[in-house]
Amino acid sequence: MAWPWGVRMKLRDLVTILFLSGCLFLFFLLTSRKNPTPEMGLVEETDDDRKMVMMNSSANCDLFSGKWVFDNSSNNNPLYSDLNCSFMDDGMACEKYGRKDLNYRNWRWQPHACDLPRFEAKAMLEKLRNKRLVFVGDSLNRNQWVSMVCLVDSVIPPSQKSLNSTPNGSLVTFHAIEYNATISFHWAPLLVESNCDDPWHHRMTDRIVKIRDIEKHAEHWSDADVVVFNSYIWWVWLKVKILDGTIDFESPNATYVEMDAMKIYAMALNTLSDWVETHVNRSKTKLFFVSMSPSHQMAEEWDNNSAGGNCYNETEPISIELYKGRGTNPEIMTSVETAVEGMKKKGVDMQLLNITQLSVYRKDGHSSIYRKHWDTLTKEQEENPKTYADCIHWCLPGVPDVWNQLLYAHLLRPS
Repeated sequence: MAWPWGVRMKLRDLVTILFLSGCLFLFFLLTSRKNPTPEMGLVEETDDDRKMVMMNSSANCDLFSGKWVFDNSSNNNPLYSDLNCSFMDDGMACEKYGRKDLNYRNWRWQPHACDLPRFEAKAMLEKLRNKRLVFVGDSLNRNQWVSMVCLVDSVIPPSQKSLNSTPNGSLVTFHAIEYNATISFHWAPLLVESNCDDPWHHRMTDRIVKIRDIEKHAEHWSDADVVVFNSYIWWVWLKVKILDGTIDFESPNATYVEMDAMKIYAMALNTLSDWVETHVNRSKTKLFFVSMSPSHQMAEEWDNNSAGGNCYNETEPISIELYKGRGTNPEIMTSVETAVEGMKKKGVDMQLLNITQLSVYRKDGHSSIYRKHWDTLTKEQEENPKTYADCIHWCLPGVPDVWNQLLYAHLLRPS
């Protein structure tokens, strides 16, 4: 056989060369797959590389769109229980207060287009080394704060952690001593100053705010490295009034401006926006706003046969895709989204943790009757447990752990 460039070769020699070439190609192909490049979209072998690939895959993924998957495998075990967390709140300790069905702990949030990184307590503490994380808001934000403290508590020796608070209890701080990291909660249910700012005595018929005054709250988080805000539930049930900022709440000469609560809420968000635009160190502080945590007060919304019921005795999530109930408020959601977008236009990078839709499925995850009751139950309540079920706050471990898992995923993303 004669080739154009003058080399003569037998057919047998040609077959041998082709066979050897094929073997070499297969060898290089297989060895390259043992160490795939990020462009190949494959998970690499080491744990660190696996985490990095997972974070890269979720960087542009909507972590808030997905479904709950029941997963009782060892990979999905809670990092703590309400019986062993040193800093558990009795309002959230459902197993301690008699809940027998514990399947609510085994539902895993699965985004549609990617995986949500598992919460790694030591990695979170390293991220917070020499830093302050502050949760600012109402009792739902406190629910999330307790979750975060319990998530990291499990990996810290007893001698290396502490808890302290201000004299009036408005600021509570967990300190991870080895990491010089603090995780605080500051009680500010309406964000701006209000007559509800006492964490122990805040049951008011009318809620009154000084709509432009936020400094007394801000002094507790102005130097923080990460701030997580929330505020919504105190705006939707009772009247909200505005008081002149120069007058004391208890003054007999006080006069009030009455407006629609949602308009006042939008004004409070504007006050927050103006403050962070002026005072926050944009190169240091990461800001988050947690969207509305839903309640499940009306069982007939997800079950036509449950008229008069609520979250009491519910043991599984709602399976109706994109279910919406009256336990959410679209107007509040719009106000928060508008405020967050407005801050971004001003150059303030506040991230919205949109936990509403994923939480609205979880009618099974509330504290219900399985908590400490701060008021003595009446005979009528004892005879009908659903009448005193808490369908607002959440059992721990539980849904707020996923909120913190989402926060963790955002904090681990490259800046």
